[in-house]
Amino acid sequence: MKKKAFILVAGLSAIMLFAFAPKMTSNDPWPVPDAYKNKVNPLKGDVASVAEGKTLYGTHCKSCHGTKGKGDGPKAAQLDTESGDFTKATFQSQTDGALFYKTFEGRKDMPSFKKKIPEANDIWSVVNYMRTLK
Repeated sequence: MKKKAFILVAGLSAIMLFAFAPKMTSNDPWPVPDAYKNKVNPLKGDVASVAEGKTLYGTHCKSCHGTKGKGDGPKAAQLDTESGDFTKATFQSQTDGALFYKTFEGRKDMPSFKKKIPEANDIWSVVNYMRTLK
């Protein structure tokens, strides 16, 4: 009986530790190959492209990154790392090519969108929309 109680207490303690532990920030550098970093967005940030990007963002990104891109979407709490905040200067200072690469390839909690948004121009539209979230 004591052994079962110990296992129960140990299990509950582990659950509490992980459930209430602060999120780890993803301060790890996210290297972007030069071929992508220097890639130029072929789409102008015009009304049509931004509108298309907003629609795709609403479908694929808003649940983690939030309506205004602050990383506070309803699924953000379930992630092991913080969602990116697109309103920060550190995000906005990245090249369009770097944002394209990160969206296309993904890493850790950030999924790859190369199959979910297979048209490259659609990802560029998402990049154009993300630029509006300052």
